[in-house]
Amino acid sequence: MPVIKGIAYSLVHTPDILYHNGATQATERFKNPDSDYLKKLKNHLRKYEDSLGYIPNQAYIGNISLDELRTIPRPWFSQPKEKKRWGRYGEIMPQDEFYGMLKIADSFDLVVLEENFLAEVKDKLTAHQLIGENNITRLTGGKSLPDIEKLVNAHTAEGLYIGEQLVGCVRQAHEVDVNLSSHVILENLVVKASGALVLLHLVKNSAISPTEVDYIIECSEEACGDMNQRGGGNFAKAIGEIAGFVNATGCDVRGFCAGPAHALLQAASLVKSGVFNNVAVVGGGSVAKLGMNGKDHVNKNMPVLEDMLGTFAVLVSKNDGLNPQIRMDVIGKHNIGSGASPQQVMKALVSEPLGKLGRKITDIDYYAVEMQNPELTEPAGAGNVPESNYKMIGALAVMAGEIKRPELPQFVEKHGLPGFAPTQGHIPSGVPLLGYIRDGMLADQITSFMLIGKGSLFLGRMTNLFDGLSLIIEKNSGITDQPSELNKATVRKLVAEALRDMAKGLS
Repeated sequence: MPVIKGIAYSLVHTPDILYHNGATQATERFKNPDSDYLKKLKNHLRKYEDSLGYIPNQAYIGNISLDELRTIPRPWFSQPKEKKRWGRYGEIMPQDEFYGMLKIADSFDLVVLEENFLAEVKDKLTAHQLIGENNITRLTGGKSLPDIEKLVNAHTAEGLYIGEQLVGCVRQAHEVDVNLSSHVILENLVVKASGALVLLHLVKNSAISPTEVDYIIECSEEACGDMNQRGGGNFAKAIGEIAGFVNATGCDVRGFCAGPAHALLQAASLVKSGVFNNVAVVGGGSVAKLGMNGKDHVNKNMPVLEDMLGTFAVLVSKNDGLNPQIRMDVIGKHNIGSGASPQQVMKALVSEPLGKLGRKITDIDYYAVEMQNPELTEPAGAGNVPESNYKMIGALAVMAGEIKRPELPQFVEKHGLPGFAPTQGHIPSGVPLLGYIRDGMLADQITSFMLIGKGSLFLGRMTNLFDGLSLIIEKNSGITDQPSELNKATVRKLVAEALRDMAKGLS
């Protein structure tokens, strides 16, 4: 079976991109420019240092274990932990440096940074342990502030701000093509730049050369293209170019929030089949989701916590006898005819694949569901999403007679983990637990795990269907080389017998 050889997670703090470009804020600005929400919003934006100390952010990059996280009472935002930029899995990058990453990701001179700001950012990224000299050489061509103001005031560019200060812009790539407007170009460059950042961490965490990766699958929720191709792609190769994956090709996989699960399945299939040895799955951050529940956070007098771009990357490789294995013999999938009720979805993704293996729901150590941080969703009335999913899985165990109804809370505690991921659409869907699970399996503490990805296809107004896919991941039992029991004489005998049987059949 293919294995999960490496994992990386990173966050980017982007409060000003949230304010100017997040979908909720952009919509509010269009419909109600004098909105009280927009007036209050800036007073609820966090400083970078505050985002560093936020407990779920530290858990995301691996500085707080999920076992520890479940013991810390909420609200988490009112009790900051040690402010660490670097973690076991990646980093939390500040906004100014990320603007430099946008410039590095720019291949068509669409990102313009003010010359003094560019010089400052270049110095900071030069000191970064992973960016590399080849990428630093892209940080050239700074412009004067009046030149940048002219582009923004002409509405041909999206401004890049640090607080009230304009420090750059992203220009439109076409005069009339809405797919190449400045707003869309910004969103797409954010995916590319943040995806490249987490791929660089994946290389470091996996102890692999970028030249050893054969294929890249990108699975975020944006789509790049022009008026003739719209979502034609290809983020994967664009991201791999910045990360130095010179021997790789790749493509994009889209499935709303279920995209990462589909991408992992395809990566594992490519490795299992022998087509490629090393496949990287990567998801960049989503500008549209920034501040998605911001109105509710402001109304509750909270900091706006959805100020983080989330990213992840996973390296799927041939079996090495050590790393966790992805089972390829049983896949849970929500079929077109499966039905759309939550119970039917979970039955298709959990009960049915386990039933094919003759296993109970309680046989799986942990389940990875939609791992949204509840502090981001509860103020908007969406509740604790991971907990709700775990209760649904537990209810299936009750129906199957595996546990009694009063034991449901214990099931959730034993087989579930606290939500901690940013609400970035595709990012929370199962994959944030892979780092924790891989560590546990390598330490002989966890043996089995199910990753569940679910998607809301109805959001595209093409169908009312849901989507879902689940994968079973297990501790590696090692590689056993078994000598063949067949010698040449035995093979000749078997072939001769087969040929005689075929001849009898024809006669």
